[in-house]
Amino acid sequence: MRRALRVFSQVISTFSILLFTLCCVVIKPNLAIAAPIKIASVDFTKQPVIAVKVSLSNTANELKFIPDRFIFESGKRYKLLLNNSSAMKHYFTSKDFADAVWTQNIVAGNVEIKGNVRELELRPNTTAEWTFVPIKSGTYELHCAIAGHTEAGMRGNITIQPSA
Repeated sequence: MRRALRVFSQVISTFSILLFTLCCVVIKPNLAIAAPIKIASVDFTKQPVIAVKVSLSNTANELKFIPDRFIFESGKRYKLLLNNSSAMKHYFTSKDFADAVWTQNIVAGNVEIKGNVRELELRPNTTAEWTFVPIKSGTYELHCAIAGHTEAGMRGNITIQPSA
C-alpha cells in the first residue's frame, strides 16, 4: 500500500510540473520565449531604428488615427513618433500589441520611461516617442480609450509579421 501511495505521489508531482509548464507555454505565452527570434542573442539597441509617424487626430479635431493601419516586422526596431495636434487628449491603446513587443523606452517631453506600457495618453498639442521591437506575430486592435472616440472612428489595426 505504501509503495502504491509513493508511486501515486510521484505521478501527481510529475503531472503538476507538466501542468505548470503547459500553463507557462500555452496559456501565458509571454512567460516563455516562443518568439520567432532568439531574444537572448540579439542586442536590439544596436539595430537601426525605423521611424513611423502617427497622428492622434488633427487640427480639425477629427477622431481618427492617421494612419490607422500599421505593419511591423518581428525583430526590427521601430520608433513611433506620436503627435496629437488636436484640442483634446487622446489615447493610443492596444494592450495586446503592447504585450507583443519589447519596449526600449518612451520619451515624452523631458521624461524617459522604460518598461512595459499598456497605453499612451497624449494631451492636446503634445508628442511622444515609443521605441520598441515587435516580438510576437499577430494582428492587434488599436483604439482611443476615451468614451465615444472609438465609436466615432478612432480605431485601427496593428500587424506584426514574422521576420523575413
